[in-house]
Amino acid sequence: MTRPRWSIELLKKSFASRFILAKLTQIPGLRYVINKLLFEDDILIYIPNDDILKNGWTKNIKIDKKIPQNEDILVPSQIIDKFIEQGKYLWQMNFCLCREANKCLSYSRDKGCLFIGEAVLQIDPSYGKLVTKDEAREYIKQCREEGLIQIIGRNKLNKQWLDVKPGHKLLTICNCCECCCLWKMLPNLDLKISRNITKMPGIKITISEKCIGCGDCQQDICFINAISMKNGKAVINETICRGCGRCINFCKQKAIELTIFNREFLNESLRRISSAVEVD
Repeated sequence: MTRPRWSIELLKKSFASRFILAKLTQIPGLRYVINKLLFEDDILIYIPNDDILKNGWTKNIKIDKKIPQNEDILVPSQIIDKFIEQGKYLWQMNFCLCREANKCLSYSRDKGCLFIGEAVLQIDPSYGKLVTKDEAREYIKQCREEGLIQIIGRNKLNKQWLDVKPGHKLLTICNCCECCCLWKMLPNLDLKISRNITKMPGIKITISEKCIGCGDCQQDICFINAISMKNGKAVINETICRGCGRCINFCKQKAIELTIFNREFLNESLRRISSAVEVD
C-alpha cells in the first residue's frame, strides 16, 4: 500500500527543515536514529553534467599524464547509460519533490527522478509511469540539456517516502538543481553520513592559474558552497566538493577544470553502486 497523498504534501511543507535535521545528525544519539531511518546503506555519486562535454571530451577535462592519451576514456555520464541498459523496470517520475516543495521558478518541476529496479512496481501510479530504455535515455538527455545535475545510487530517503521495498532493488537517478536540491544540506550532515554521497572516484575539480578572482563561481552556483575566495583567488574545498562540474560552465575564464586521474573511474563507480543495489 502506498502512502496517502496528503503525506507527500506534508513532506513538501517540511522540506525547508532539512537543514535542521542535518544538524541534528551531529548529536551522537540522534545521529544513530536518523541514519537508521533515512540514510542507512546509502551510496550516491554525483555525475558531471554533459553540458561540459564536447565531442566525447569535456572542454575543461584534463587526462592525467599517467593515462596514455591514445586510450579511449569513457565520459562520466556513461554510468547512467550502463544502468539503464541493465535495468528491467524503469520508472519516470512526473514531478520533482524538491522543486515542488521549493516552488522552483528556474527549472522544470515535472522533471523528477528516474528509478530503476523491481521496487518501482510498487510506486503510486499517479507519481509517474514505467518507461522503455529508449524513453529513459531521452528523459535523462532532456534533464541534462536543462542543466540539471544527476546523482545516481541507492538512497533510503526515496525508499521511505515512496513506501517501496526492498531498498536494494531501487536505484535512484536524481535530476537536481542548485537552488532546490535536497543535498544542499550536505555541509550540515555528520561526516559519517555525508561521506556516502561522493564525487566519482578517479576525478577531481581544480582551479588553475587562469583564475582572476572575479567571484562568479560563488554566485549560488555550487550546491554545497565548496568554493571560497582566498588571497583574491577561488579555492575549492576538496573535502566538500562532490565533483558535479557545474561550476565549470559558469567560469568565464575557463579556470575550473575536471581532471580524470584514474582510467578505472567508470568501472569503479559501477562496482560501488552495484554492490548496494540491483537493477536487473
